[in-house]
Amino acid sequence: MIRAHTVDQVRAAEAALLAQLPEGALMQRAAAGLAHAVLDLLGTRSGARPAVYGSRVLLLVGSGDNGGDALYAGAALARRGVQVEAWLLAGAAHPGGVDALRQAGGRVHPPPSAGREPGARAVAFDLVVDGIVGIGGRPGLRPAAVAALEAVAGIPVVAVDTPSGVDVDTGEVAGPHVRADATVTFGTHKACHLLDPAALACGAVHLVDIGLDLPEAPLEALQPADVAALVPRPGATAHKYTRGVVGVRTGSAAYPGAALLSVAGAACGLAGMVRYDGAPAATDLVRAAHPEVVGPGRVQAWVVGSGSDTGAEDAVRRSVADGVPLVVDADALAFADLVRGRGAVLTPHAGELARMLDVERAEVEARWLDHARTAARTFDAVVLLKGRRTVVARPDGRVRITTTGTPWLATAGAGDVLGGVIGALLAAGLDPFDAASAGSWLHGAAASVASRGGPIVAGDVAAALPGVLAELMGR
Repeated sequence: MIRAHTVDQVRAAEAALLAQLPEGALMQRAAAGLAHAVLDLLGTRSGARPAVYGSRVLLLVGSGDNGGDALYAGAALARRGVQVEAWLLAGAAHPGGVDALRQAGGRVHPPPSAGREPGARAVAFDLVVDGIVGIGGRPGLRPAAVAALEAVAGIPVVAVDTPSGVDVDTGEVAGPHVRADATVTFGTHKACHLLDPAALACGAVHLVDIGLDLPEAPLEALQPADVAALVPRPGATAHKYTRGVVGVRTGSAAYPGAALLSVAGAACGLAGMVRYDGAPAATDLVRAAHPEVVGPGRVQAWVVGSGSDTGAEDAVRRSVADGVPLVVDADALAFADLVRGRGAVLTPHAGELARMLDVERAEVEARWLDHARTAARTFDAVVLLKGRRTVVARPDGRVRITTTGTPWLATAGAGDVLGGVIGALLAAGLDPFDAASAGSWLHGAAASVASRGGPIVAGDVAAALPGVLAELMGR
C-alpha cells in the first residue's frame, strides 16, 4: 500500500524523530538518499552506471530545509567527481549546506542575471535539482525561481521531496511550478505525488526511508498485493449463489452497446452469476455475446445507468427498492439523491460530477480531491471520480487513488466495463469502498495489459480482466 500523509503529519513525525537524533542527522539522511537517487539517474542517462565522473549538476536552492537537503546532496555528489554548481535563489541558504558544498569543491553563487544570457549557461548541465521550496511552501513560485527555471528549460529535473510550487496536501497547482522528471521524497508519499494535476509534475517518484513513525494516512493507493488480498476467492464448497449474483440494468434502444460492455465487466468471473434486466432492445445482444448471463431474479448488487437514456430513473428506483448495494453511472447519476446512504458507488467523470455539484468542470479538474470528498459527503456514498488518477472517496473523507491505467483507457464505453467490475465485487461481498478501489485498480491494470502501449477499445479491457485476475491470484 502506498500511503500519503499530510504536511502536518510529516512535520509532527519529523519533530518527534529530531528530538531523538543529533542535530542535522535527519537532513543528512535525506541528503544521502537524494544523492544516491541522483547518481542512479546520472548513471542511467550516461549508459554506464555508475560512471558519473564529470557529470554536471545544477542545484536551484531556496532558503529552507529543502535547499539544505540539496546542498548536502550536492556535496556528496561533488565528492564522487560530479561537477556541482548551486544558484542561491533567495540570497541566503542553509549555512551548513553551503559550507559543505564549497568544501567538497562545488561552486555557490546567485543565479545569473537576465543580461548574462542564462540559456547559454544552461546547456552546460546534465541534471537540475529543484531545492527551491519545501513541503511548507505555498503554491506558485517567485519571479527569481521562475527565471531560473526558464534558464534551464529542457534539462531533466529532479525535485527534492515535492516539485516546488505545487500544493502538497491537495495536489492542486496555482501559477508557475516545477515540472520534474523525477521526485525524491522522504519518509512518506504526499498527496501531490498521487493526485492530479500535481502528480503530472512529479515524474517518477522515489521514496527514501528516513525512519519516520507516522499515523494512519488519509490517502492511499492500492498495490498488487493489496488488491490480491481483497479479491474474493471461492471456497471448496462454494456455488454460484454463495459467490454472489450481480444484476445489470443498463443499456437502451439508443445505446445497446452499453449493456454489452457493462455485462462484460460484470461477467469477468468475480461473481458467481450475472443477471441482465435492462432494455429489451439489448437483451438478445447480451445473451448472444454472454450465454452464461440469465434473466431477472434476486441479486446481491445492481449496476445501473450506463446507456440507460430515459430509463435511468426507473432503473434506479427499482434497484433501490431491492435494498442491495448498487453502482450508479452515467444517466442514473442525475438521480443520485435516491441512493443516499444506501451503500452506493457513484462513478462520475469530471463533467458529470460538475453537474451533480453545480460547478464548472474546470473547477473539478483543478481540485479533484476536494470535489470527490464533497460529493461523497453530499450524497452519503462512495464516489469514484474517473480520471487519469481516479479518486475514490468515502463520506468520512478517506480516499484511495488509482495509479494503474494508460492514456489509451480514455475511450468510449470503458466506464461501462468499470461499473460491471465494481458491481461484481459488491455482489461478492466487498464493501463499497473496497469494491470501488479494487475494481478501479483491476480496470486500469487490464487496460495496460490489453494496450501494450497501443490503442484499445472498451471490449479489450473486459477481455483482459480474467488474465489479470489469474496473474494477481497466483502471486
